[in-house]
Amino acid sequence: MDRQPITREGYDKKLAEIEALDLQLEECTERIKEAREEGDLKENTEYHGQRERQGQIQARMNQVKGVLANCYIVDKADMPKGVVTFGATVTVKNLDDGLDERYEFVGPGEEDYMTDPMKILTNSPIAQSLLNKKVGDEVEVEVPSGKMRLKVTEIQDHV
Repeated sequence: MDRQPITREGYDKKLAEIEALDLQLEECTERIKEAREEGDLKENTEYHGQRERQGQIQARMNQVKGVLANCYIVDKADMPKGVVTFGATVTVKNLDDGLDERYEFVGPGEEDYMTDPMKILTNSPIAQSLLNKKVGDEVEVEVPSGKMRLKVTEIQDHV
């Protein structure tokens, strides 16, 4: 897996999630201990429920740690201007339907598909096709619904 850029804020957000999960794991471990003290584990639903919850918390923690292990912190202010890069907000015209779309390229955990601009991962097909492009460049992107033809119309400075 390729290493992905992430902002300091995104990285700190993921670290905070790991810390919160760690607290939940400690609480869960304590509840398992208490449930064990009740005796027969075969019919102890509290014990089995907490063991399942412990596994889910540990799995999520491992997932978040895996994401962070494959990231490197980038200061958006250090990115080049005038080209589409991590942290840039780009406006494109969809050449198939004539609509304008705005994207900001972000790292793992920072994506948000309901905002304007839409925050998409730098490893998404759209972002990958637009990276290092300049105003006026056109690209064709293979997406699940087919092919999109996009033209870069504006690149905003990194915020």
